Amino acid sequence: MDSTGDGSASTGGRCSWLSAAAGVGKRRLFGQRKRLWAPGRSRQPLGRMAVKWARRDKSPGPRGWGGVCGVQLSLFRKSPPAPNVGGHPDEVTPELSWWNEVKWKGKDLFDLVCRTLGLRETWFFGLQYLIKDTKAWLKMDKKVLDHDVPKEEPVMFYFLAKFYPENAEEELVQEITQHLFFLQVKKQILDEQVYCPPEASVLLASYAVQAKYGDYDPGVHKRGFLAQEELLPKRVINLYQMTPEMWEERITAWYGQHRGRARDEAEMEYLKIAQDLEMYGVNYFSIRNKKGSELLLGVDALGLHIYNPENRLTPKTSFPWNEIRNVSYSDKEFTIKPLDKKASVFKFNSSKLSVNKLILQLCIGNHDLFMRRRKADSLEVQQMKAQAREEKARKQMERQRLAREKQMREEAERNRDELERRLLQLKEEATMANEALMRSEETADLLAEKAQITEEEAKLLAQKAAEAEQEMQRIKATAIRTEEEKRLMEQKVLEAEMLALKMAEESERRAKEADQLKQDLQEARDSERRAKQKLLEITSKSSYTQPMSSSTSALPAELPTFSLISESLSFDFKDTDMKRLSMEIEKEKVEYMEKSKHLQEQLNELKTEIEALKLKERETAMDILHSENSERGGSKHNTIKKLTLQSTKSRVAFFEEL
Repeated sequence: MDSTGDGSASTGGRCSWLSAAAGVGKRRLFGQRKRLWAPGRSRQPLGRMAVKWARRDKSPGPRGWGGVCGVQLSLFRKSPPAPNVGGHPDEVTPELSWWNEVKWKGKDLFDLVCRTLGLRETWFFGLQYLIKDTKAWLKMDKKVLDHDVPKEEPVMFYFLAKFYPENAEEELVQEITQHLFFLQVKKQILDEQVYCPPEASVLLASYAVQAKYGDYDPGVHKRGFLAQEELLPKRVINLYQMTPEMWEERITAWYGQHRGRARDEAEMEYLKIAQDLEMYGVNYFSIRNKKGSELLLGVDALGLHIYNPENRLTPKTSFPWNEIRNVSYSDKEFTIKPLDKKASVFKFNSSKLSVNKLILQLCIGNHDLFMRRRKADSLEVQQMKAQAREEKARKQMERQRLAREKQMREEAERNRDELERRLLQLKEEATMANEALMRSEETADLLAEKAQITEEEAKLLAQKAAEAEQEMQRIKATAIRTEEEKRLMEQKVLEAEMLALKMAEESERRAKEADQLKQDLQEARDSERRAKQKLLEITSKSSYTQPMSSSTSALPAELPTFSLISESLSFDFKDTDMKRLSMEIEKEKVEYMEKSKHLQEQLNELKTEIEALKLKERETAMDILHSENSERGGSKHNTIKKLTLQSTKSRVAFFEEL
């Protein structure tokens, strides 16, 4: 609600109506008409009520529910028109109608809605309605039609979170409760009803994406997959000179770090970060102190806070619930009596009587929850927490089983791929060996032919040498009588001897070459024999590899059998399992504290990275105030802690002088 005093900035507009999230609602209500009966009475029909589901996103809710943003209840005094029940729930607004029973109280209607949603943590929620632009909550002990509800039909009610937890992780037990808070807080941040700094907005957006899409997969989540998603407040988008692709890149970088988180874990991480925002869970109302100064009263889970109307982030002073004895109002004057007897009663005035009524309701409810948190859990809460622990342990075991099966399947596929690769390599080696064998055979044939030619040439040279020798002997035997003939003959003999010597050397050389060629031929034949032997070895290996490949390819088909066998196992949660789970939870808390410092460093790094792209002229008053608080090192809890260090008396006096 805005600063005019008509409601709460944290409660949100109509489409943040807390989603009764209603997958169960869809299964039970969508597409049919049911007759309901008054609680604790004979089977007398209550009438009809129209339930309208206002969609915002399509993220899956608990147990596969659709991402419904809110529940709208229509109550008819008379017989209503036929409900709209046709079509797909994403395309039409399914309705279910009741006509109201005269004696129907607010609790009857509220319990009916909670049972329909399967919600047990009912103390956080309520039914809200509008009267003359002022928001009011349905009283449980008062008849529905005795409220100051609008006269027109149908009478519209909105199912919302009325009170917020101090620590979402410790207080929100049911998964449906966590999901409802996640949707409402997300809507408030996107609608800028709760201020969120830019770097925290990117981190929260990454957890919202993890809750919707699951683990990041680059093959599936390609560039542009977030183009149609509403993930950041418009104020943040307009504040920086960045394209949608640049924002998506930064969100995806955070998103990739959340691998392994289930949907409910991602939503809880979202709430754990959001609950530290200054405006989280605070209902603001315009008031005046006794001096007539315009102030803002903030009511939340921790206590009452007084703000300057221009600064909703940092309170001027605070009064925790454990310091307040009594609250009351008379007409437009609201009175608060501190527990400290030395402190005086202080008063303020609101704009309307209805606003005082709303403030009183929120004070009583938040004070009751504040005291309840500091006592031992009731039996119902203990049972719910035990069931939640068992469910968490069961889901953890199921996730581990699925992870093991996935790992085994991936390992089998890797082995199959390796064997296929090895088989292909052996086939390539066999082909290369066969080609080498063919080349060796061709080389051997060429060498054999060349050796034969060389041998024939050697024989021919030997024959010519023999003929030359015979000629020399004949010439020697022929006597030349004259000296000239003798000299000529001697010269011819010398030439013949030299020719014979050359012929002998050539013959010897040819013989050696023939021997070398024979040796090369022998080596070629040996190489051919070795190639044939290697080919036989490769052929035997490929025949041995073939059954291994076929058996490996059958592995994936056998994995479902393992899955079925695993699914038939029962889960026995013994005390030792619960103790081990408790120890793991404590360990997770310690790890979270260790990671918080690293998280803050990452946020500062992102802030520094995008600071250069900030458009200073587009900064809002909230941005400037938050920057000043950050520079001073202030935070939500530190600020309240510092304010409460002063005595109650001094804080009351400070309030009176504002």
